[in-house]
Amino acid sequence: MYLEESHKVWLATGEQPVYLEPSMANRHGLIAGATGTGKTVTLKVLAESFSEMGVPVFVADIKGDLTGMCVEGVETKHIRRSIDNMHIENFTYTAYPARFFDVYGKQGHPVRTTISEMGPDLLSRLLGLNDTQSGILNIVFHIADEQGLLLLDLKDLRSMVQYVGDNAKDYKLTYGNISSQSVGAIQRALLKLEDEGGDIFFGEPALELEDWFDWDESGKGVMNILECQELFQHPLLYGTFLLWMLSELYEMLPEAGDLDKPKIAFFFDEAHLLFDDAPKALVDKVEQVVRLIRSKGVSVWFITQQPSDLPDSVLSQIGNRVQHALRAYTPKDQKGLRAAAQSFRENPAFDTEETLQALGVGEALISVLDADGVPSIVQKANIMPPRSSMKAAAEQNVQAAITASPLHQKYGQIVDRTSAYEMIENIREAKEAEEQRKAQQEAEAKEAAAREKEWQKEQAAREKAYRQSTQRRTTSSSRSKQSAVEKSINKTINKAANTIGRELGKQIVRGLLGTFKK
Repeated sequence: MYLEESHKVWLATGEQPVYLEPSMANRHGLIAGATGTGKTVTLKVLAESFSEMGVPVFVADIKGDLTGMCVEGVETKHIRRSIDNMHIENFTYTAYPARFFDVYGKQGHPVRTTISEMGPDLLSRLLGLNDTQSGILNIVFHIADEQGLLLLDLKDLRSMVQYVGDNAKDYKLTYGNISSQSVGAIQRALLKLEDEGGDIFFGEPALELEDWFDWDESGKGVMNILECQELFQHPLLYGTFLLWMLSELYEMLPEAGDLDKPKIAFFFDEAHLLFDDAPKALVDKVEQVVRLIRSKGVSVWFITQQPSDLPDSVLSQIGNRVQHALRAYTPKDQKGLRAAAQSFRENPAFDTEETLQALGVGEALISVLDADGVPSIVQKANIMPPRSSMKAAAEQNVQAAITASPLHQKYGQIVDRTSAYEMIENIREAKEAEEQRKAQQEAEAKEAAAREKEWQKEQAAREKAYRQSTQRRTTSSSRSKQSAVEKSINKTINKAANTIGRELGKQIVRGLLGTFKK
């Protein structure tokens, strides 16, 4: 509960009230504890308090019960007992301005971002790529930037990866080897991401985080509630989305220094998913963003079961801690319990480690930063009751809030403008058309060459036939003329021969006879 007169958040009450200084809220916070110990109530009380002081809020709703913050609370015997025990005066139930978002677009405004905005580093984590494959994905982004190819949705990225793979030899000298095996692995990972809903998450219109900075007519900060029941079934997508939001906020917001209150407060439930299986380079980046985003006026609250779920580099940036009960059934649990107890400034009034195991529902060990930024001595206290409904809002309430929101028209329709997919298709079609044109020209050239060869063959045959015909005619004419002369000569010769023969025949006969006569 935000107390306007003192400009503090009344968070809990033990032997004395526990107040959170709004000016120290951007030193971030941790809400930890076993299942069923009251973490959600603590989250709601803090979120309501930020809204009351005019700070917009983002909350990830894992269980679906945070939608009730748009509905006025109803008194129960447990809440009445808390009000009486804490001596709370003028406690009133109220609803808070809320807008609902859903990556899948079912229970809220669709949440989308583009492939380019996500970037290769987060995408590599989301896709579970190894170092070699991550390097190739970086090359794909670099080539897309160089050639002005917009990467907006998954089909853009798939086309771009395929394009780079098909033209790997053209890029080898500049970027090194781009193996078909790595390209295939990236394509398979993209297909898996699409099956998990990535085709819905990546696209336009992309979410503009500026839309989360809004207030109602009374000055309350708007509750931006991300429905995560379905998204939580895909923890890698959930964790990457939260990391993307932090990075986008860091890039978007200007330096603000120390403020009286945060510009916006973020609550990340199941925060361990941000870091599970994350490479060290990415964890270092998150730690850097968490450390530096403080100066941008952003308050980040991590909600998880064990403080050890978060890396030490992130835990060291957290100044405000609300630790609900921890159970120590295993050696690992006992080690975590001991570490959680040692993270507090010891209170001589009780043993921190023993008290952590004995806390009831709604009780917590709390340490917050004072106005000078010094962690307070740990106190055992009961968390304040929330003022909005503890139950999830009815479906009609949520749908009415979605329809009435000014963002309904802005994010309601998917936009698919010309981007890498279409441009690469055009390049591919132009290339295919050019190849077809060249193939047709080559075919026509071959056909023309074949016709020319055939014509030359036919021409050669005709010329040969002509020569042979001419030669025959010449030979025949020559033979004809020679035969006429020969006939004349032969006739004369034959006539003379016959005459001589006859005369010779006569002489021989006479001679013979004459001889006989002699």
